[in-house]
Amino acid sequence: MDNQNNFNENMNQENPMPPRRPEGNSRFWHGVLAGALVTVFAGLIVVGMSLGIYLFSRSMGRGGSRPEASQTGPGITDGKETAGNELDYEQINTKMSLIQNIIDRYFLYDEDMENVEDYIYKGMLAGLDDPYSEYYTAEDYKEMQESTEGVYSGIGAMLSQNRNTGLCTIVRVFENSPAFEAGMKPGDILYKVEDKVVANESLTILVNNYIKGQEGSQVHITVYRQEKDEYVEMTLTRRSIEVPTVEHQMLADQIGYIMITQFDLVTTQQFKDALDDLESQGMKGLVLDLRSNPGGVLNGAVDIADYLLPDNLTRYDKGEGKTMIVYTADKNGKGDHYTASDGHQVDLPIAVLINGESASASEVLTGALKDYSWVTVVGTTSYGKGIVQSLMPLGDGSAIKITVSHYYTPSGFDLHGKGIEPDVVVELDEELKTQAVVKPEEDNQVQRAVEVVKDEIGAGNPG
Repeated sequence: MDNQNNFNENMNQENPMPPRRPEGNSRFWHGVLAGALVTVFAGLIVVGMSLGIYLFSRSMGRGGSRPEASQTGPGITDGKETAGNELDYEQINTKMSLIQNIIDRYFLYDEDMENVEDYIYKGMLAGLDDPYSEYYTAEDYKEMQESTEGVYSGIGAMLSQNRNTGLCTIVRVFENSPAFEAGMKPGDILYKVEDKVVANESLTILVNNYIKGQEGSQVHITVYRQEKDEYVEMTLTRRSIEVPTVEHQMLADQIGYIMITQFDLVTTQQFKDALDDLESQGMKGLVLDLRSNPGGVLNGAVDIADYLLPDNLTRYDKGEGKTMIVYTADKNGKGDHYTASDGHQVDLPIAVLINGESASASEVLTGALKDYSWVTVVGTTSYGKGIVQSLMPLGDGSAIKITVSHYYTPSGFDLHGKGIEPDVVVELDEELKTQAVVKPEEDNQVQRAVEVVKDEIGAGNPG
């Protein structure tokens, strides 16, 4: 599965950026696009799906919990780490009153008080200078809760938002989806949705409020295709999309292949079903593809690691006699431990594929398997999102998502900002990067992973 970020664009602004680049905008686009393509992407999400590690009470398990906002709320500061540097509420109230008086006297148009209030809260979270912390209105929060269930009405594409530029890039197009049928390609940069320029908008809100919609309705999207230096307009008809979180097939020489596109509430069972099917066909080894997986629900990654690993690996002390999968720590050093407990393991050679867009929960899974040398990791260094967000309802239907802790692999490795390095480095062939569908037999990274697995089979290594 990432996956975030706060920006705003006037939907009615006249020609904020023309659809064909005049000379004056050329420098802007070259600079911005260069930044977008050389900077590691953050905030990966499936259109209509959640991103990052969200800690829901319904899915935490194993001692996990979801902090709830109190009646009075926790102590609020200005985001600076200096002890005792708290907000001056008297000064804030005075300044807000002054601003409101100016609005009342001079603002030309009618004021939408509800919208103003929402942006006060949005601004407070934006002031933390954390791309993963944000405020959700009641409507936004409802949409987000629905986005982890694996079924939605949308276009069937996965996007990544560059945390430095705010540009949204298509990183995966699902086969036989509206996006696929319209000719959308990986690498396309989302420029407009209808008449809205989509730079500087929270990706989560953008997807839920603009891309998703009623089944059968249409959405007009404009993308910038850098390879041809052109804007491409397409009209897509939304339809119910059952997100294929897990896909599998048997490759040559009885090597199984499983791709997990993100982790949501249906992923664990889909993975088990895929693995069982491959084992029934005589699978001798496995390639597990987590490339461009943005993360999602933590327990999906934990449960799959549990299913693959034995329960009694005691290499790391924090497991307390059990196999440690991942643990978290907040600013006070407190957190949760997740250990294996299902009594199941897979004793086959396994290669895990990752790339620079493998983030969050996909890194949890990869990190656990790598620390125990249960797999060989192939591909390129993962994104490096090693922090946890929690959704906190505020009692009126709204909520905030806020970064609450770091997570660590069993060995204690803090991968945030670093990522997980592969054991075998393989870059994807350049000509494959913009193809919507690449068959495993044509994918050089998959084929290198297959070679690794076959070598381990020949050497008699179980994993």
